[in-house]
Amino acid sequence: MTPPAPNAGQMVVLRPTAAAHVPRFLEIVSDAEVAKWWGGYDLDRVRRELLGPQSFAVELHGEVVGLIIYYEEDDPDYRHAGIDLALHPDAHGQGLGADALRTMARHLFDVRGHHRIVIDPAAHNERAIRSYSRVGFRPVGIMRSYERRLDGSWHDGLLMDLLPDDLV
Repeated sequence: MTPPAPNAGQMVVLRPTAAAHVPRFLEIVSDAEVAKWWGGYDLDRVRRELLGPQSFAVELHGEVVGLIIYYEEDDPDYRHAGIDLALHPDAHGQGLGADALRTMARHLFDVRGHHRIVIDPAAHNERAIRSYSRVGFRPVGIMRSYERRLDGSWHDGLLMDLLPDDLV
C-alpha cells in the first residue's frame, strides 16, 4: 500500500514523484552547489533512488524547486524515520527547505506514527545545519568519516534528531 502524501506547507507543496520529475531532479542534483553534497547521481541513479512512494517533489507555485525523501526504520524497538532534502540553489535562502522539512515532519509524526526523525548533513554544511535547526532538529553528535566524497575522501556527518515537541 502506498503511504498517503504529506499535505502542503505554508509556501511549498510536496507532490508524489513521477517519471516526469526525473529530468528536473537530475538537473538539481547535478548543479555544482548541490552535487557537492549529493554527488554521483546520473540518470539511472535518479530513477532508482529518487522516485517512489517515499519521495516527493518540492514545488513552489507549481514549479519543482527540490526533492525530499524519507526512510523508515520499522523495528518496534528502534522505530523512527529519516529525511533527506535537496533544493536547487535558486531556491536557497527563502525558507523553502525549512517549510518542506516541517511539512514532512508533521506527516511522519501525525500520519506515519513516528516519535523521532533524524537527518544527517555533512558536518561542514553550515547552511543545511542552520535550516534544520530552525525547524527544531538538534545536534546529537558527529559521525566521523561518515560519507565518501566523489574524490574518494571521507568527511564527517552531523547526526541531528527531532521529536514532536521540538518541531518549530
